[in-house]
Amino acid sequence: MTQTHTLTENVVATMIPAGEVVTLPEGTEVYITQSFGGNVTVRTDRGLFRIAREHVGGIGGYVPGPEASAGATGADDFSEQAIWDALRTCFDPEIPVNIVDLGLVYDLAIEKTPAGGHIVEAKMTLTAPGCGMGPAIAEDARQKIAALPTVESARVHIVWDPQWTPQMISPAGRKVLGLE
Repeated sequence: MTQTHTLTENVVATMIPAGEVVTLPEGTEVYITQSFGGNVTVRTDRGLFRIAREHVGGIGGYVPGPEASAGATGADDFSEQAIWDALRTCFDPEIPVNIVDLGLVYDLAIEKTPAGGHIVEAKMTLTAPGCGMGPAIAEDARQKIAALPTVESARVHIVWDPQWTPQMISPAGRKVLGLE
């Protein structure tokens, strides 16, 4: 599903896999390689980049799909399932499987506050320790958790123990990747 577009303005993007934040200049031709959770992965003559959902408006002719607002729940009730659903809208920009089905989310802790809100902390890992996109993926997850009703604070920690292996991918993720 590669689509060619031209940037209509300067667009902030994150270089993949280095994680370096750069500005792609107006007029740059980009090839959309995937779009999940509102973020878009593009290829240019300079390499591969992730454009966050708040900057996709600069991609000329690109119309975000319904998943662009994913992570925001229509429900007024807080639940652990709502957190997992929000995390399922977060993607590694190089892999078309969400971070939950990739087996990257190791732990979820929810604490009720005296005001009736919630503090949520998640532990996740990456497919490779040297991945420069880790902070961007973790921040995407944090923002989506923080947007849920009654969440007062959300933190996502990147951990390395246990080390991630492909066996941690869920059956649904394995199917998407053609491993089953």
